[in-house]
Amino acid sequence: MVGIITALVIVLAIIALTQVVKVYETSSALEENRNNDVSHKDNNTQGRLFLAFGILFMASFVAMIWAWGDLTLGTPGSEHGADYDFLWDLSMGTIILVFVLVQPILFYFAYKYRGVKGRTATYYEHNNTLEFIWTIIPAVALAVLITFGLYTWSNVMTPDNSEQEPIVVEVFAEQFKWTARYSGEDNQLGYANVRFIEGANSLGIDKSDDKGFDDIVVRDGLVLPKGRPVLFKFRSKDIIHSAFMPHFRAQMNCVPGMSTQFQFTPSLTTAEMRQDAGIIEKVNRINAIRAEAGKDAYEFDYVLLCNKICGASHYNMRFPITVVTPEEYDEWISEQTTFAEAQ
Repeated sequence: MVGIITALVIVLAIIALTQVVKVYETSSALEENRNNDVSHKDNNTQGRLFLAFGILFMASFVAMIWAWGDLTLGTPGSEHGADYDFLWDLSMGTIILVFVLVQPILFYFAYKYRGVKGRTATYYEHNNTLEFIWTIIPAVALAVLITFGLYTWSNVMTPDNSEQEPIVVEVFAEQFKWTARYSGEDNQLGYANVRFIEGANSLGIDKSDDKGFDDIVVRDGLVLPKGRPVLFKFRSKDIIHSAFMPHFRAQMNCVPGMSTQFQFTPSLTTAEMRQDAGIIEKVNRINAIRAEAGKDAYEFDYVLLCNKICGASHYNMRFPITVVTPEEYDEWISEQTTFAEAQ
């Protein structure tokens, strides 16, 4: 009998404890709900904070444009660069215009239509005129940008070379350097394949192809003539690299196992670009920073970079480019050693 009574007491104690826990949970939930209730004061505070943040946000945008807006590339060094820059300016101008118009409205509406005691939201189902406006305007803007973009892309990728045959130059990428190969007097590159790489033949030029005998291998930098089109052929030995020549507004991936290409016509020699007001200002700013760090002065040069993160020494893939007059280029190319002579 004592055992039964003991068991009954234990069961009742468990039931009582369970009820106490339920009561505690219910009271806690009610207290939490009261704490989580959004008051009119909270709404007012959040609305004002949104407005203040919006003002600071737009002010910071203007401040960044003012502080760093002059750090863009500036004058292009290729003939197609002006069209490229105009397309960039048109696209960014449209984006910034919409941004400046829309963002302040969004922040202001968050403040204006914050929760206020006694005010209820208005049910607004549909308006055909508004739907038409905010559908047609973006559609027209995008159509203009896309059409002009395709036109610019077509002119850049398939330029008219009816007057002058482009100089063919191969750019060969590997971890972590660039090598260039000029097509020589016949203006035709000999066949090359990474399987033929051996010893001094670092580009894998096929020794049985007569077209490659007059090719010229250059390892210390590109030299290009002003005003003459240059057709670049890109190859890669190992992984995907990206040949990036920012001042010429040119970039193309170098893909193992295939050849890609990009063509442009240099419009300013290196010496002329060094006299550009924007370049002079940038060089002075850079040299002021370098002087503080105890480094040698910097002088502007065109450059070929890798724009893919291709490994630990990716940053070392810098290849100088010098643009000279056609006469200086002809003199330079005549002094170079052909592949046949090097063999």
